[in-house]
Amino acid sequence: MKLPVISGKQAIRAFEKAGWYIERRAKSRHIIMKKPGVKTTLSIPEHKTLDRGLLRALIRDAFISVADFNKLLKK
Repeated sequence: MKLPVISGKQAIRAFEKAGWYIERRAKSRHIIMKKPGVKTTLSIPEHKTLDRGLLRALIRDAFISVADFNKLLKK
């Protein structure tokens, strides 16, 4: 399934809908997100557009399918 071209802020909002929360902001303009019960953290850059490869890696690290992520974007 194809991934849309989205910004870092849009990705953050979609991950928040999946139960992730913002833990902190790194100095390098990255948002660090965590989810209760999951050891993995997500580091999302605050860029105007995210590279599709990076977005796919973030989705995989969040244990979400691409189809489910696209549904979260549309909510």
